[in-house]
Amino acid sequence: MSGRLKGKRVCVAGGATGIGEAVCRLVCKEKAAELYITDINDEAGEILAQELNFAFDTEVIYRHLDVANEAEWITVIKEQPLGFEILANCFGVGGPLVRPKVADTDNDAWHKVMDINATGVFLGMKHVIPGMRKAGYGSIVNVVSIYGLVGPEFATSYAASKGAARSLTRTAAVQYAKDNIRINGVYPGFTNTPMTKDIHNDPIIRASRLGQTPMARFAEPVEIALGVLFLASDEASFITGAELVIDGGMTAC
Repeated sequence: MSGRLKGKRVCVAGGATGIGEAVCRLVCKEKAAELYITDINDEAGEILAQELNFAFDTEVIYRHLDVANEAEWITVIKEQPLGFEILANCFGVGGPLVRPKVADTDNDAWHKVMDINATGVFLGMKHVIPGMRKAGYGSIVNVVSIYGLVGPEFATSYAASKGAARSLTRTAAVQYAKDNIRINGVYPGFTNTPMTKDIHNDPIIRASRLGQTPMARFAEPVEIALGVLFLASDEASFITGAELVIDGGMTAC
């Protein structure tokens, strides 16, 4: 099937690389009218926008966006006077910053992770929802994490931030269901992305993660992006507050 997003105005936050990039490619393939790619990785974002503009009919625009900065969210959202019909929040911070256990977690690191992974989701929804309410329609997909569902041995601040994003997604889904705004979460398992590259190159961590995953491999970004596409599209018209887990069976164990 093609044209699943035909005519839609879409914003993908964290769209320059990884899962977000894969989402952007699918958005264009499915014939969205307009795509805003937002990120702090300006070089990668600009290159991707140029590539997609050349390859597809979708109008693709790149804008710098620090998701923890409310003023930058306001600027991006206001640039589209008709509002966005779809918002995909695909950003996140991980790596060494999030690995210590509770007693060893630095306060500054904690706040940085929470500001991006939790507050960033809140700000995006806060500022896109008014336009969706005015239009009478909207779909928001938040890419969360299996670590919002299970308690890892490490990753204290990361897991806490993703747990917050999970609860926020479900709460907002209930609050805006009567406005015909659907809000859902995608929960990736271990995935090959630029954020996980160094982690997955560590042989001990790699073996541990593969051992936790019944399918015994890592996901590719497009496998997660396809779930985002489904929930964003009208095919999921009666789905809100859902948790789509794409983890190779990890949380079934």
